[in-house]
Order: sequence, then C-alpha cells, then structure tokens
Amino acid sequence: MMLPRGIRWTALLVVFAAFGSIPARSLSPIAGPSTVRASGKYRDASIADYRDHLGQLISLVQACSRARDLKNCDPLLVGPDDRVPLSAGGQSGRRLIRYGWLRVLFSRAEEPDEAPATPDQANKRDASPGTTQPAPPSTSKLLLDAEKRLAGDLAQASTPLAAAPVHTGERATMAQVLAGRDFRDLEPSVRDTVLERVNNWLNHLLETVTRWRSRSAWVGRLLVWGFLLAVCIALVWALLQLRRRWRVRLAPERRAPETTAPSARNWQLWLEDARRAAAAGQWREAVHFVYWASISRLEARRLWPADRARTPREYLALLPLADPRHPALSTLTRNFERIWYGGRSAAETDYRRAEEMATSLIEGGHA
Repeated sequence: MMLPRGIRWTALLVVFAAFGSIPARSLSPIAGPSTVRASGKYRDASIADYRDHLGQLISLVQACSRARDLKNCDPLLVGPDDRVPLSAGGQSGRRLIRYGWLRVLFSRAEEPDEAPATPDQANKRDASPGTTQPAPPSTSKLLLDAEKRLAGDLAQASTPLAAAPVHTGERATMAQVLAGRDFRDLEPSVRDTVLERVNNWLNHLLETVTRWRSRSAWVGRLLVWGFLLAVCIALVWALLQLRRRWRVRLAPERRAPETTAPSARNWQLWLEDARRAAAAGQWREAVHFVYWASISRLEARRLWPADRARTPREYLALLPLADPRHPALSTLTRNFERIWYGGRSAAETDYRRAEEMATSLIEGGHA
C-alpha cells in the first residue's frame, strides 16, 4: 500500500533520526585504512583511498538506480568528502572533493520519477509567458549522469600524479630581485610602528567624537573651538620661545673671561714682563710677551669672546679688514710666528719693532 507523501517524509525523518544515533563508522561502507584521517565533514585521503571511494560510490549509484528505496539510496552511504593531494609528494597542498550533490540526488532518488507531462499540460506550459526553459531531467537520468561523472573522476584519478615543480630558476631570480635596492628596508621600523599606532588611536578618537557629535550638537562646537584655542596657544608659545632665543643671540657677552685667556691677565703686566725680558737680553721672550700684551688689550675691548684655544692666525681673522688696527696686528702676528714658532733667533731690532706695533695697537684701543 502506497502511503501519502507527507506520511512518507515523516517516516523518512524518523529513520534519519534513528540512524543518527548510530556511529558513522557502522553506517559508512568506506571505512578506509589507517592512512585516512577524518576531520569534521571531510577526511584526508591518499589517491588510492580516493579511487576506492569513487569505485564504491559508482556501486552505490548503480544499486540506487536498480532499487529506488531508502536502503539503497540513503544519503549517509555517500560518506565524508575527500581531501586529496595535488602532487605525488603532497608538497603542493590538497584539494577538497565534495559529494554534497550526490547526497541531494540520493535524497531525491527515494521518490519515483514524475510522470511525463501530457500534451495539454505541455501546451499550457508553452503558452504561459516567460516559460522558455525545458522540462527538468528525471531522477533516473540524473543517476545515470552521476554514474558517468564518477566514472570520469575515477579515470582521471587513475592517471599518475606529476611531481611538484621545483622552480629553482624562478626562486633564484626572485631572490636576486628581492635583494635589490628597491626592496631593502621593507620591514617597518620601530618609529613607523609607533606612528601607525598613534594614527590608529587618533582615528579611533575621531570616530568616537563623530558619534558624540551626531548625538549632541554642542559637542561639535566645543571640539572646534577647543581645537582653535589650542592652536592659538601653541602659536603664542612658539613666538615667545622664538623671541627669547633672538634676545639671547642679540645680547652682548657679559661673562667673565676665561682664566686661561690672554685678557684674564692685564695687558700692562704682559708689557712689564716683555720689558724685563728685554732688559735681560731675552729677545724671543720679549717678543712673545709683547704679542700677548696686544692680544690681551684687544680682547679686553670686547673685539672677540675670550678663548685661549685660538691660534694667532685665528685672532687675526677675528679682526675685520676694515679696522685700522688690522695691518699692525698682521705684521706683529707674522713676526711673532716667525720668531716664536719658527724657532728663529731674535734681536733687539725685532723687539723694538714689535713694541712699536704693540704700542700702536694699545693706543688705538683707547680710541
């Protein structure tokens, strides 16, 4: 006795619920060898396991085509999907082969094929607007197509897998390109990382402020005026700092001379030492003291900052060329370097000439 369609589907759901409490290993006829590892709805299978699975599926489709009942067309008989390697060694990864289409076909195969449409029904279907598609194939035809598809997959799986390409030349070329100047320093530095985090924080803050502004109009006005006030305060502070720096630059140097600078000792004392050395016939020392008496006098007049580390040529360079004392200091410096640093002997005439030029510089300092 044929049961109504609704009762048959209810009975089918009850059977599925009853079979759902049974372990899947006892239901599936493809309990593969120990090399197959199931993971959720799929399993990692080798090529041999995949071929065995395809052969079993072909047998299931043939059995379902012969007997269209729940026992032979149970979707649970299909088993899990297969994840097979793409190359012989499996280095290129795996591909997932799904059988959901076959499970859906098995669930439909339990119902008999629909009766072919009568000529009147066909004419009505053709007469209705927008119905240009042909009638769907029957379940028997779909089972036959499924068997052909599985047979084609089995034939393709039977061909030997090619080894994964090594790509040695391509890898060498890529390494050479990446070693070039254009690809150096691609990793972000600590500074870039910190700036990126600050940027992300500012973006998050602006998003939060935007949400607040959409809720209350006064928040937007407060933020705008607060930003303008902060900019004005920053500009005033920067101008004050700039003005302070310029005042420091324009202020004359008022610090005491260094203890080792020539001006730390009075120029008159230098001149007395020169005259004592001349009275003793030590003309080189006398010229030495006369020169430093002149430098001490000029330095005391604030012509340059006190610094004992300068050379005689540097002292001469600090005096402008337009200064009327420059020729005398130039001659005195040249004679002093020739006698003191050049190691030449000095005579009384050298001392008298140096004292004459020093006197002009010292008297010029009174002006």
